[in-house]
This record gives sequence, structure tokens and C-alpha cells, in this order.
Amino acid sequence: MATMRPGFDRELEELQQDILKMGSMVEQQIYNAVESLVKKDEKLAQKVIEDDDIVDNMEYMIEDKCVKLIARQHPLAKDLRFVFTGVKIATDLERMSDNAVDIARTTIRLLNQQYIKPLIDIPKMAQLTCEMVKNALDAYINQDVVAAQKVCDADDEIDGLYSRIFRELLVIMMEDPNTILQATQLLFVGRYLERIADHATNLGEWIIYVVTGEKKELND
Repeated sequence: MATMRPGFDRELEELQQDILKMGSMVEQQIYNAVESLVKKDEKLAQKVIEDDDIVDNMEYMIEDKCVKLIARQHPLAKDLRFVFTGVKIATDLERMSDNAVDIARTTIRLLNQQYIKPLIDIPKMAQLTCEMVKNALDAYINQDVVAAQKVCDADDEIDGLYSRIFRELLVIMMEDPNTILQATQLLFVGRYLERIADHATNLGEWIIYVVTGEKKELND
């Protein structure tokens, strides 16, 4: 990026690092939330919930930095896109954090219940979504359009896993109505992970926008 005035590049780099820190924390929240569900770990679930306040504060800080950068520096072209998308990326990361909290709350609701089926596809979904977030952040650092597109493409696999979870739980509910309450909670977990993947896809779209100036809808 061209330097518009002394210190501007340094401020852009600081913004980038703030977004990376936020993204890393959200990635850990997603992992911890599903880990708490699989292991019935109430303390880990509570940590995910408590960390949401930290993520919220990170979002506010990034938004404030972006607004002040635009007001002070009046960036143009790619520099302006970079600062503008900082706000958008922080928003998507905060919403991923909210979804991780929803999963952690499900853990607490199901603590005293025996699971109606082994949790196999939900951890797979969590692993893939965490990889999407990590790959999106790497693409952001490297301003890599190809890598950003691959993040968006990975969303199809998440959708496929969610469809499989939905079908399996639907069969279980039809065979035994007593499973409906828990099965519904597990369906919500799958849905939360699907939403996280959608937000990761948004990150890929924003990265492509920063580099090319074109906003493409890649999240069908």
C-alpha cells in the first residue's frame, strides 16, 4: 500500500494485527465451544461465554480505529477499502463469537443428558469451520484472492455435513419422540456452525473486495 502520510502504513499494520488477534480468539472460541459439548465440560463452556465480552470490546476498538483513520487520513482507493472492510470483518468475527456462545449454552443445557447419538459430524463441522476462519485470516494477511476464494468454496462441505446431521436427527426423532428436545438442540448446534461458515465466507468476499475492488456474492 502506498504511504499517504507519515505513520499511515504503521496504523494500517496495527489495524491488521488487531483483526488477527480478534480472529484468533474467535477461532479458539469455536473450538472450545464444540469441545465443551463433546466432553460435557461446563467450565470450558463458561469460558466461551465469558470471552464474548472480550471479543465485543475488540470489535468496538477496531471500529473506533477505522473511523478515526478515515477521519484523519482520508484514504483513497485500496487504502480506503482496507480500512472500510476492517469494520465489516470485525462484525463478522463478532457474530461468529455469538454463535460459539450459543453452542456453549447448549452444552450447559445438555450437561445431564446422555447423547442420543455419538457426536461425529458436529466435531467435523467445527474443525472445518475453524480451518475456514484460519485460512480466511491468512488470506487477509497475504491479500490472497485465490486463498480467499478457496475459503468460500469450502462452505459447500459444511452445508453437506449439516444436511447429513439434519437427516440423521430427523430419523431419530421420528423413531422416538422422546428424543425431540435434545435432537432439536443438536440441530441448532449444526445450524450455528453453518452460520459461522457463512461468516467465514463473508471474510473471503471482503478480502477479494479489498484486493480487486469488486464485491462478489459467493455465499449462496
